[in-house]
Amino acid sequence: MLGVINLDKPVGPTSHDMVAAIRRMTGIRRIGHAGTLDPLASGVLPILVGAATRFSRDLSAGDKRYVAVIRLGWRSVTDDAQGPIERGGPLPADDRIAAALQTFVGTHDQLPPAFSARKIAGRAAHRLARRGETVELPPREVTVHGIDLLGVERDADHVDVRIDLRCGPGTYVRSIARDLGELLGSGGYLAELRRTAVGSLRAEDAVTPERLETLAAEGRLETAFLNVGALLPLPNLQLDSADSHRFSHGSVVRLATASPGRHAVFSDGALLGIGRMEGELLQPETVIEIEPT
Repeated sequence: MLGVINLDKPVGPTSHDMVAAIRRMTGIRRIGHAGTLDPLASGVLPILVGAATRFSRDLSAGDKRYVAVIRLGWRSVTDDAQGPIERGGPLPADDRIAAALQTFVGTHDQLPPAFSARKIAGRAAHRLARRGETVELPPREVTVHGIDLLGVERDADHVDVRIDLRCGPGTYVRSIARDLGELLGSGGYLAELRRTAVGSLRAEDAVTPERLETLAAEGRLETAFLNVGALLPLPNLQLDSADSHRFSHGSVVRLATASPGRHAVFSDGALLGIGRMEGELLQPETVIEIEPT
């Protein structure tokens, strides 16, 4: 089996839980995911089956889209609803919220949440933070393409801000929620999150775990698999049979007309892997294993 499942992850289970469930359904151990979703988040989680796991980096490198609810008036240790949560400052007016949101659009340095999967000396930051250790993560550059304000709901002690966020890879929505609250002086945390797109994968086309269980019981699970090559955000390069044989065995291929840079490499419509053109030479970078003959 080789493919990508556009999974609609529900709130509650971890991304690893979803991988374990699909391992059980398929009987295949080699399964992973591209782009982690926290337990409190739902939406698009690309599940990679078989040799598709070799392309995790590229499949998770596309732009992402989220619908999020940011709660102002409170602060959270984890920057989300898992807490612990403490009272923040005075609630801001609607016009200040709209203006502050737009300051996050563009490319800037973002401080990741202390409770995140980022590594410090080889150890996950969230594990250190839960043990009460001081976590100091360096900021990293992220890009936010746009934020649309979908609505503002007020209560006596908080304001819920619903947004549609479009961003590049590596962006923490929890950090945006935290930083928005600090900018407004009210405090803030991420109350709800749904990922509506990863690259070309859309939530409206995603399949639920329940639907996958049904397909597995019917012996039709492979009908949920998407073509890996069609999802790679790279230009395509077609090879003839002789060159495809050399590429598949890890050998450099000489090509006179291909453009420089990384390419998804195909032969007769089948994905062979990813290669990099340097001058007139195609260097194999990631190759799907071939069956011995």
